Amino acid sequence: MTNERRVLVHPDENALVAAVAARFTTKLIDLLDEFDIVNVVLTGGTAGGGVQRSIAASGARTAIDWTRVHFWWGDERFVPKQDPDRNEVQAREAMLDHLGVPESNIHPLPASDEIEDIEAAAAAYADVLKQYAPEGADLPRFDITFLGVGPDGHIASLFPERPGAQGPATVICVRNSPKPPPNRLSLTLPALNSSHRIWMVVAGAEKATALGLALAGASEDEVPVAGVQGRKRTVFFVDAAAAQNVPANLIAQSY
Repeated sequence: MTNERRVLVHPDENALVAAVAARFTTKLIDLLDEFDIVNVVLTGGTAGGGVQRSIAASGARTAIDWTRVHFWWGDERFVPKQDPDRNEVQAREAMLDHLGVPESNIHPLPASDEIEDIEAAAAAYADVLKQYAPEGADLPRFDITFLGVGPDGHIASLFPERPGAQGPATVICVRNSPKPPPNRLSLTLPALNSSHRIWMVVAGAEKATALGLALAGASEDEVPVAGVQGRKRTVFFVDAAAAQNVPANLIAQSY
């Protein structure tokens, strides 16, 4: 396996989300030629939602057998099932409800009105992940994992200087999050890094400092995105505003 890390810069957020959506559908077709089932991990956020809407609007989606694609989440707000803050609710509205994905292929993290205790909710999702994992493993084969980056460098719900990000659990509960709502569930960094491909989608000047620090070698405790590394490839899809502090030698000319 190769292990590449590259940055692809797009002129603005609209161009960014359109390009990522197009690459996703193309890559998904290739993966479905290789595997019977493909696992995709979704993220929330403005850019992540934009990519999802662009995928749903693409004519290329009709070339994909969505019955063979399973969807997971890297993190979730621990709020009631129908709360609009939930990444699941946003992803269903933006994309999943428009693709014909079987409900059995959608694997959201538990909501607070499904499992009241947040520790039990984290354990329950870890159990579901293990059910879909190869024998002897704790996680499915994540083929593509989408992640966003916060202005503080957080990924999923792994915030700077917080315990638990390194495991050993695959799923942790996050209390007193610096970003509301306060209670969240998140995959740990080793769980995210088990992914074959991690696609970071980053837009906006407010992300430039964190992204620059991460790519320049900052500590993952201080800037969690610095610790992201997919098994085969890690791609930072960014707009020009977010790329202001990216080292020039890391900017790729093509995918």
